[in-house]
Amino acid sequence: MTIELTLPDMTCGHCVKTVTQVVQQLDPAARVQADLPHHKVTVETSASADSVKAALAEEGYPASN
Repeated sequence: MTIELTLPDMTCGHCVKTVTQVVQQLDPAARVQADLPHHKVTVETSASADSVKAALAEEGYPASN
């Protein structure tokens, strides 16, 4: 499944690394592509969208969509 999210609080390379790690804790095989200037992330994962959003929000990166 491909999930596209806008993460307004993702502002730097460290944020991208943290977001990637959070997603890969849910699904180690997940692929994460970040568009830092637009605060967007595309996730290819077998995890549900709700679980990805919840994990990111818990880590301080709530999705705006």
